[in-house]
Amino acid sequence: MEQRVLGRSGLAVSALGYGAGAVGGLMVRGSPAEQERSLARAFEAGITYVDTAALYGDGESERNLGRALKALGAKPVLGTKVRLPPASRGDIAGAITRSLEASLRRLGRESVDLFQLHDPIGGAGGLTPAQVLEEAVPALQGLRAAGKCSLLGITALGEGPALRDVLRSGLLDTAQIPFNLLNPSWLAPRRAGLPGQDFTGLGQEAAAAGVGLIGIRILAGGALSGEAGRHPVAMPEVAPIASGPDYAADVAAARRLRPLLAEGVAGSLAELAIRYAAFAPEMGCALIGTASLDQLEAAIAAVGQGPLPAAALARIDALLA
Repeated sequence: MEQRVLGRSGLAVSALGYGAGAVGGLMVRGSPAEQERSLARAFEAGITYVDTAALYGDGESERNLGRALKALGAKPVLGTKVRLPPASRGDIAGAITRSLEASLRRLGRESVDLFQLHDPIGGAGGLTPAQVLEEAVPALQGLRAAGKCSLLGITALGEGPALRDVLRSGLLDTAQIPFNLLNPSWLAPRRAGLPGQDFTGLGQEAAAAGVGLIGIRILAGGALSGEAGRHPVAMPEVAPIASGPDYAADVAAARRLRPLLAEGVAGSLAELAIRYAAFAPEMGCALIGTASLDQLEAAIAAVGQGPLPAAALARIDALLA
């Protein structure tokens, strides 16, 4: 599988990353045997980046990853995240340090390759740019100096102006960006973002400044499969992030792309969505969360098909206009 360097960091990661979140759910609710088989297959296919967070399953993803990676004797590029509870806003540095220490215990690691701030930035309930740059980032830098992590990043959700302030600081190595067929505005300004969720061109601006981009929600929480049903291991209900007003609306929008399947562009809507995200300009690594080994195999096969042709990209824009 293609390996790409994340921005100016110098760290090489696979074009497709292994997402261990709660939406797909395998690393939170799957059996130990299924988890180990899935990770082993991912590594065999050339996936080198694994992404988790303290929030996923209230630490369960990190615990299961720690166990499975030890059993496999594997040491992939590993990233985790910290979400600050509102009560911790008076001690942001302390909360960040405590969170990473707990994550490392669950993972059975002395350090992680990437440590990311998981909070939205700007907007109601989000961190302000000042809180991020003056309190959170110095804490992250301190942990890096102590050898607890190598790269620093954010989950880039919140409000565009606040995110721009943070990303322009030059203090962060990576940003996880919501990017999919339904709202590609981060990297595809030819189609504007959804009302209230327009981050048009922000990903390109960040990439130009050397920030490595990691795509999240590339299947819109599963809606881009075009199927309303959920796998038993997956999260039963998924609230959209930077796509439609609800999951049903996202599924309906995805089904508008079915003519592309009849035209032979892709074998499934999921394949179409994965190729669209994984090969977007400036994309470093596109994360896929799965509920089963079959879903992982389908994602690996999709990336193996390579980028979509330019004519297909234009057709997608026309169908979703």
